[in-house]
Amino acid sequence: MSERPERLEVEDLRQNLRAVRELLRRQRVVESLVGRQEMPRHELVEQLVHKQHLAELRARLEKLHAADVAYILESLPLEERLAVWDLVRAEREGEILLEVSDAVRASLIAAMDPKELVAAAETLHADEIADLAADLPPGVINEVVLALPQEERERLRAAMSYAEGTVGALMDFDQVTVREDVSLETVTRYLRRMDELPGHTDQLFVVDREGRLRGTLPLARLIVSDLALEVGGVMLPGRVVLHPESSAEEAAQVFERYDLVSAPVADHFGRLVGRLTVDAVVDYIRAKSAETQLAEGGLQREEDIFAPVVASFRNRWSWLAINLVTAFIASRVIGAFEGSIAKLVALAALMPIVAGIGGNSGNQTVTMIVRALALGQIEAPFWLKLLAKELGLATLNGVVWGTLLGVAAYALYGSVALGGVMALAMLLTLLLAAGMGVAIPYLRTRFGRDPAVGSSVLITACTDSGGFFIFLGLATLFLL
Repeated sequence: MSERPERLEVEDLRQNLRAVRELLRRQRVVESLVGRQEMPRHELVEQLVHKQHLAELRARLEKLHAADVAYILESLPLEERLAVWDLVRAEREGEILLEVSDAVRASLIAAMDPKELVAAAETLHADEIADLAADLPPGVINEVVLALPQEERERLRAAMSYAEGTVGALMDFDQVTVREDVSLETVTRYLRRMDELPGHTDQLFVVDREGRLRGTLPLARLIVSDLALEVGGVMLPGRVVLHPESSAEEAAQVFERYDLVSAPVADHFGRLVGRLTVDAVVDYIRAKSAETQLAEGGLQREEDIFAPVVASFRNRWSWLAINLVTAFIASRVIGAFEGSIAKLVALAALMPIVAGIGGNSGNQTVTMIVRALALGQIEAPFWLKLLAKELGLATLNGVVWGTLLGVAAYALYGSVALGGVMALAMLLTLLLAAGMGVAIPYLRTRFGRDPAVGSSVLITACTDSGGFFIFLGLATLFLL
C-alpha cells in the first residue's frame, strides 16, 4: 500500500509552492539552452533533461495531500497550472478537483477529455460526485452514473436531488449503523472487521429493522462500558437530528452551538439517510464566508486570479457600473455647490472627512446586520428596534466626534460658525449612515436578495452623496 500523503504546515506548503515554481523555471531555462545548442543526438539530450525535471516534479506532488496540490494549482498561471496538472496521477485527479476553487476547477476540467473526467469521477464516492456534477459536461455525468454500482447510483441520484445550500447537498452516506438489541461485544467485533472507520466517526447510529433512527452510540461510551451490555441500554437518544431539506446555515449553527463532530440525517419518516460531518460544515462556512466577502465587494462570483482579462471583466463590470453612476451623482451634488466652495475654499478640504467617516460608520452597521442575518438572529419584529438602536448609537457618535471635528475646524480656520456646521453635518451624516445601514439589508432581504451583495458599494454611495449634500447645504445656509 502506498504511503498516504500528509498535510503540511503553512510555511512548508509555501516552500513547496516555491520549489514547484523553481522547477518549472529551471525546466524552461534548460530546455531553452539545450534547444539552442548544436550537438550530436540533440533530441535525445532534450528528452532526458525534460524527463528529469518532470520526474522531480511528479515525485514532489506525489508526497503532498490533495488539498496542498490544489493550493499549488490555484497559485500558478494557467500554462504552468496545466503543466503541473498533467503530472498528477489519474487516481488522484478526482480528489484534487474537489479541493480546488470553482474557478480553477473549471480551467482544469476544460483541459481534460471526457474519458479522463469519467475516470476521475469514478474514483469518488456518490456524495463527492454530486459536488462535481454541476461542473461536469452532461455526457460525462451520464457515463459516470451508468458505470456506478446500483447502490452508489441511487445514492448519487439522491444526493443530486437536494438543492444547493441544504443539508442533503452536504451530507455523506458513509456511516456505521448498529441495532439496539445486540451486545457491545458484538459491536466491537464488527468494528474490528472493518478496514477503517469512515472519517470523523465519533458515534455509531442505532437503527431498527426498518432503518429508523433510534439513537446514537458514542465511541467514547462504547470503550468504557461493559461489553456484556446491549446497545439499547447504553445508547443516547437522538437529541440532534437533521433533515436533508434543512438549511445548511442552520445546521452549521447547530454544529457550532453543540460542538458536534457528526450528526445523523433522517427523512420525515425517521429513516436514517446519511450523516453530516464537521469537515463538510467547515468547508461550507468557509465557502459562504468567501462568497459574502466577494459579494460585499461587488464581485459576482469567485475569480481565478490568473483568469483572462475578458473573464475578469465580465465578473466585475456590473457593480463598477453602479459605482460609476453613484460617483457621478456625488459629483453632481458637489457641482451644485460650486459657488459655495469657490467662496469658502475650506469646504473642499473638510467635506471628504464628513463623507469618509459616514461611510465607515455605515459599513460597520451593515456588517453587523448582515452577520446577524446569516446567524438567523433577526426576526421581522426586531427591525424597528435595530433601527432605534443604530440611530441612538449614531447620535452618540455624532455628538462626540462632531464636537471634536468642530473644535478642530475652529482651530484650523478660526471660524466658530464653520466649526458648528462641521459638528452638525457630522451628526446628520452619521444618522443617515445608520438609517441606510439598516435599510439596505432590510430591503434586500424583504425582496428575497442576498443582503451582503454590493452592500458596501451601496452604503458608500449613500453616505458620499448624502454627506456632501448635508455638509455643503449647511455651509451654504449658515456661512454664505
